[in-house]
Amino acid sequence: MTEDLRTAALESKAWPYEEARKLLKRYPNGKSGDPVLFETGYGPSGLPHIGTFNEVLRTTMVRNAFHALSDTPTRLIAFSDDMDGLRKVPDNVPNGDMLREHLGKPLTQIPDPFGTHSSFAAHNNAILREFLDRYGFDYEFASSTDYYTSGRFDEALKGVLRHFQGIQDVMLPTLRAERRATYSPVLPISPTSGIVLQVPIEVVDAEAGLIAFEDEGQRIEQSVLGGKAKLQWKVDWAMRWVALGVDYEMAGKDLIDSVTQSSKIARVLGGRPPEGFNYEMFLDENGEKISKSKGNGLSLEQWLTYGPEESLAFYAYREPKKAKSLHMGVIPRAVDDYWQFRGNYAGQDLKQKLGNPVHHIHDGKLPTGELPVTFGLLLNLVGVMGDASKEQVWGYLANYVPDASAEKYPELDRLIGYALAYSRDFVAPTLKRRAPEGVEVAALERLDAELAALPAEASAEDIQNIVYEIGKTGGFENLRDWFKALYETLLGSEQGPRMGSFIALYGVENSRKLIAEALAR
Repeated sequence: MTEDLRTAALESKAWPYEEARKLLKRYPNGKSGDPVLFETGYGPSGLPHIGTFNEVLRTTMVRNAFHALSDTPTRLIAFSDDMDGLRKVPDNVPNGDMLREHLGKPLTQIPDPFGTHSSFAAHNNAILREFLDRYGFDYEFASSTDYYTSGRFDEALKGVLRHFQGIQDVMLPTLRAERRATYSPVLPISPTSGIVLQVPIEVVDAEAGLIAFEDEGQRIEQSVLGGKAKLQWKVDWAMRWVALGVDYEMAGKDLIDSVTQSSKIARVLGGRPPEGFNYEMFLDENGEKISKSKGNGLSLEQWLTYGPEESLAFYAYREPKKAKSLHMGVIPRAVDDYWQFRGNYAGQDLKQKLGNPVHHIHDGKLPTGELPVTFGLLLNLVGVMGDASKEQVWGYLANYVPDASAEKYPELDRLIGYALAYSRDFVAPTLKRRAPEGVEVAALERLDAELAALPAEASAEDIQNIVYEIGKTGGFENLRDWFKALYETLLGSEQGPRMGSFIALYGVENSRKLIAEALAR
């Protein structure tokens, strides 16, 4: 770590460095030899969604930023709340009737509706870990069930019983009257039904971990230790912070009140709440919060079918405290924006680099390689080509890119695959080329004549100048109307690329064929 980098990081306004400085203030002299502990939480009551992945991603960015400020070692735990009772059946999983038979039981005690794992929780945990491993995160997976049943939380559970009334004093004022009458921080597991019970309890012996409660009309005395009980989630969250010594955990804006209550409970238990911040939620195309149980919004698999991992990381990095729509339409822009910032990185000074999203996506270790055409331009190319292969796309790229080959531009080769998939599934079904109208007819005829007269060595900029001049003198109210006409008549979409670049890429003769087809309509 160079002193220049550390000094710049101490002053950087990039949000990961701002978050990391909270930890530096928390432990100005390190953490007494122990690693600083980062945590992310996940409830496997439904399939993991893209928000879960992004929480790990953003936390990792803060962790990397902290490494630039301090030599103190760190750990990241991805904690699965898989001992929660299943409250409702998700809309996006099979065998819903079977799941309904197990409502209320811990997620690790419910059969896997997909039939591939030992439990519903095990299935969802495996998907989460596959996501995280694919991106190469450095993390430790932790299972709530494992921690409770192994006795790892036993001492912390005794602490909850010792401070039972103090925790009630925090929680009860936040609840409605009817909920206050039955609320308990501790949820015993029924010895008969196996359900996570939401019933009042009595602390019989805190040091022995013994409680009493009513189950199916009978008074039961039972230990809370060894997995025979779990905690209400706000209390569980606080207990975990204290038991594990968590120093940093972020959460969605919808959990601000929960963070407040859990922080109070952590202090009642004699601990210190972690640092963190509240990010805004991802929304689906209808403006609704994405949800595990609904399965709405964009899934991680969907994004990675149509765009690379780094484009998703770029989208997650930008403005984490601003609500953002998460749908197919945002992928192409995220790909091109990522490459624009990556292209700028080498020429920036240190301060600018630390504020560049790609610095945090790659932890300052940017891969080599360049992108000679934009993803948007690729999409327009494959859109007019129709059902094309990678080899055919490379053939067109030879018109525009010197020595165009997959060997020279491997990342472009990857993007061609994404562009073909995206165009096939989302662009092609919407394309509808209209006939030119009014002044558009003469303008297209003039463009065709100008292209026919072009010398073979004409550049994309030469072509762009011709397009621009026709728009200025062709009777259009403004240039925007001319470009819109080109997109709608030649490409079949309302938006499009820089036309000089597109014509150079697609080829003058092929572009003249598009013009002829448009005029023939």
